[in-house]
Amino acid sequence: MTALRIAVLARDPDHPLLAATRELLAAAGHSTVPAGQDADLLMLKARGAAALQAARRYEQAGTPVLNSAAATAFCQDRAAMEQRARRAGLPFAPTVADGALGELTWAGPVVVKSRHSRREDLVARADTAEQWRALIARWPHEPVITQRPVAGDGWDRKLWVIDGHLFAEQRRSELHPGGPARRPWTPGPEESALALAAGPAFGLDVYGIDLLDGPDGPIAVDVNAFPGIRHQAGAPEALAALAVRTALVARAARAAAPG
Repeated sequence: MTALRIAVLARDPDHPLLAATRELLAAAGHSTVPAGQDADLLMLKARGAAALQAARRYEQAGTPVLNSAAATAFCQDRAAMEQRARRAGLPFAPTVADGALGELTWAGPVVVKSRHSRREDLVARADTAEQWRALIARWPHEPVITQRPVAGDGWDRKLWVIDGHLFAEQRRSELHPGGPARRPWTPGPEESALALAAGPAFGLDVYGIDLLDGPDGPIAVDVNAFPGIRHQAGAPEALAALAVRTALVARAARAAAPG
């Protein structure tokens, strides 16, 4: 097989998923390089403005990007995410209100989330007016969405998908801290189908989706482009295989193009 150059753009290039994937690629004769160098493919595990701009330059040069800059940017807007999910027929926690937190009125228990997903953003629950005021005092100008709490058992259902390969576990909800941080979990048919349908809906090949048990079945509360997938046997192998196949397809297409 022809050797490939795979560029990696990540806030933490030594993340366990990326480190294990690099080892697999090297064992197969491929090399990984920092973003900015010529490559057959870019793995985009970053969401900042500079990272998205760099990914777009690769795309403009005809280099495939996992995931695309457009899909990665879209998944940072939680309000737009819900709208697209609903258009695709995916059950998603509905937004009660959105706007600057200090301009909204508390009307009963709500989950409050930064509208734009990012590291150390706001995710909290306000069950009382006092808790609501405390959030406003700290985040008065933060653009947020609010959602009605979904009754649960304190565990988030975390599912990750790499090129159609499904991985899952339960993690302690950040809204219900305490006790073990994670535990094994095998999703049922409804959870699996919902997770797999999210990829085409959002244009993602590597993504995560958070589910809760709603009154009428599983309900999605968040979708993340290229998340940190830890402790999942087979995830690095799936990512390495996806990167190689995508890069080879793009290379073949360029070779076949006229001129």
